[in-house]
Amino acid sequence: MKQETKHIVWHETAVQKEERQQRNQHKSCILWFTGLSGAGKSTLANALEHRLFEQGLNSYVLDGDNVRHGLNKGLGFGEEDRKENIRRIGEVAKLFVDAGLIVCTAFISPFAEDRNRVRALVQEDEFVEIYVRCSLEACEDRDPKGLYKKARTGEISNFTGISSPYEEPLQPELVVDSDQHSIEACVDQMIAFLRERNFLPE
Repeated sequence: MKQETKHIVWHETAVQKEERQQRNQHKSCILWFTGLSGAGKSTLANALEHRLFEQGLNSYVLDGDNVRHGLNKGLGFGEEDRKENIRRIGEVAKLFVDAGLIVCTAFISPFAEDRNRVRALVQEDEFVEIYVRCSLEACEDRDPKGLYKKARTGEISNFTGISSPYEEPLQPELVVDSDQHSIEACVDQMIAFLRERNFLPE
């Protein structure tokens, strides 16, 4: 154990997660959006949050690109840095759950091991893996940031789906086919799922 951490003791809070959830009138959870680049993870996470906001519910989006401007600034895209990227986000998302919020995390998170490590941080019913399924062809056609084009020419290395693998979720709580349905229809599907699982009030 490192000398600088062995004397650290967890300090219990005066307000409990359940009390925050009761005040917010909804359960807190991690909605973990995973999928290829260009699949629509950030778009759907933000569209869902806007719908939740309109309903008076408390939520927040943690976006893969945005956190690399601050919290994860300096991390690269090699395998170890990508694992550390997800580990940090998992810990932050856990804090949001404790705060009584619905946190939508939009990250490629290509490795099942990393996603499962985040799942293990919270209670069993507090982690919802949402697989934003979209064919590689459709993602390349969209290519909103021009990343696939750069990956195909070798300008970007370790690019998921091209030069680095993506491990599809085997048993996600929800699959959203973003290349088959509109954004609105996908949000309707997610809202219905959350109500069915009692995350949201009727």
